[in-house]
Amino acid sequence: MNYGFLKVAAAIPSTQVADCTFNIQEIKRQMDEAQQRGVAVVVFPELSITGYTCADLFSQQLLLEQAKASLQWLLDNNSTNTVVAIVGMPIEVDNTLLNTAVVVQGTTILGVVPKTYLPNYKEFYEKRWFTSADDVNETEVTLCGQQVMVSRHQLFGNDEVKFGIELCEDVWSPIPPSSHLALAGADLIFNLSATNELIAKNNYLRTLLAQQSARCLAGYIYSSCGFGESTQDLVYGGNALIYENGKLLAESQRFSMEAQLIVSDIDIENLRHERRINTTFGSSIYQMPNVKCQLSLFNNHTSKFDRFVNPHPFIPTGSALDERCEEIFSIQVASLAKRIVHTHAKTVVLGISGGLDSTLALLVCVRTMDKLKRSRKDIVGVTMPGFGTTDRTYHNAMALMQNLGITIREIPIRDACLQHFHDIGHDPQNHDVTYENAQARERTQILMDIANQVGGFVVGTGDLSELALGWCTYNADHMSNYSVNCSVPKTLVRHLVRWVALSPSLSNEDGKRLLLDIVDTPISPELTPADSEGNIQQKTEDLVGPYELHDFFLYHFLRHGTRPEKIYFLAQQAFSGSQKYDKMEGLNEPVGHYDHPTLLHWLTTFCRRFFSQQFKRSCLPDGPKVGSVSLSPRGDWRMPSDATAAEWLRECETLH
Repeated sequence: MNYGFLKVAAAIPSTQVADCTFNIQEIKRQMDEAQQRGVAVVVFPELSITGYTCADLFSQQLLLEQAKASLQWLLDNNSTNTVVAIVGMPIEVDNTLLNTAVVVQGTTILGVVPKTYLPNYKEFYEKRWFTSADDVNETEVTLCGQQVMVSRHQLFGNDEVKFGIELCEDVWSPIPPSSHLALAGADLIFNLSATNELIAKNNYLRTLLAQQSARCLAGYIYSSCGFGESTQDLVYGGNALIYENGKLLAESQRFSMEAQLIVSDIDIENLRHERRINTTFGSSIYQMPNVKCQLSLFNNHTSKFDRFVNPHPFIPTGSALDERCEEIFSIQVASLAKRIVHTHAKTVVLGISGGLDSTLALLVCVRTMDKLKRSRKDIVGVTMPGFGTTDRTYHNAMALMQNLGITIREIPIRDACLQHFHDIGHDPQNHDVTYENAQARERTQILMDIANQVGGFVVGTGDLSELALGWCTYNADHMSNYSVNCSVPKTLVRHLVRWVALSPSLSNEDGKRLLLDIVDTPISPELTPADSEGNIQQKTEDLVGPYELHDFFLYHFLRHGTRPEKIYFLAQQAFSGSQKYDKMEGLNEPVGHYDHPTLLHWLTTFCRRFFSQQFKRSCLPDGPKVGSVSLSPRGDWRMPSDATAAEWLRECETLH
């Protein structure tokens, strides 16, 4: 395991029904392939040594003896292979026949897990041949000359990772064995299966496995029989699926006539983090028998990293983005509507700059008033041109407010700021932090006072990314009466505005043109003068770094508690341009390419700013939570304002 990852695989071997010699050779071939690919644990389908569809041949002594002989052959020829393999075979125990998973590493059998729930309906008649684990006692048996525990209550692993096993129908039961195994400490669940294909069954299966992996906060690795099984009455499509906490990481090609080995890296560290912070999981834990063994854990630096790392974790891929935008926008609107109704506000007031954040906040206000069946004139939009305001943002702000039909107020702040500079003895030619913050505070004072005038409250426009970096002026744009964007990251704000622009029910043609131009405008606080041609000179991402990087860092730092070393490793995978996955084609945003020194520079900046700017987050106004990552000091992120970043920065210094 490296950076908390463990490489696992689900194998779909070529199969010949009742030909144990052929089957074990195919299993061995895929085990060797798994070794070459750096896999730690590989699972094979149910009854993979004999084939699942042997039917009454399971009562034949020759088949049972050949299954054991094939397992012995595997052990005799496996001394140099350190992969843990989970294979399926029938085993006789106390005059009963069990459908089992046999766990093998090298020349050693680590344990045997029998199937608990035997289907005995419609086309399945397993109780005709096998006995349930419920009906036999845990026992030790001699198998291939080794004393082996036969029990469904077994975990395999060590302190770094533990796994449990269930077989096919087990996961379809109301309370699957994997639920108990996860509570007993299993980070991973391996399922040896033989699920036949029926119309719509595959979709149900995928939903079932996704839900079980999420409910157990576990990795779930599933392997089901494929080509070569009998098609006398049923067809087996060869399903191999790897999930992590509800997310599909890898899958096989169904109905393939070739053997397949599906490989992915499971993040054990993240799974354990999820369990630590999920008190519902913790309060459900109870102990079960635990059988320990040692796994061979592979260093990912010596093998390919078999996992897609999404460079934009806040942005869904493909068509799911529209659904995400609609849901977030609806949450924002519902939250603001409640605050308006509760406070009996006559108006809402917000500053309109012509930038992304204030545009999104304005769109939320407009939609809210429409849903409350109130006039849009109850929205007071205030544009406050300053020293750095450009023609592009000014005209966009004015045109957008006119297009949306709200109340417009224009209050230039230049003279007020110059008077303030005179009062405090500050040189207006000195464009330092005082020069910038004075403008931001002047704007906030104007908004607050107008809200008092018109019987309303100030709607904040700042977003999650700005809060993480502290890229806001304390008691200026940092403050409002209600903040609708507070848990929306910058990379997603752009898509929300674009989604509104392209929604016929929310935007007309002129509004669409304006919104799309705002989406394409460089992000800037516009607190320093424009260049000689009137263009934005103060670009935020030039100063604090690309938001796509900071949002990536923020997601992993906050969602998974990930340390800088691992974030740096993941960023290299996501932004180096080396990923060739099909999923890259489904991204809704182009991906920037950054060299390692650049990634490390901005990661260090993120760690330093995140800690030093906590004092701003400690006194945030109310605002709606829209996703799993939020910085609200009341319910999501409680951190001392004087906590030190020393350990995080020291780790950054060790990276290269």
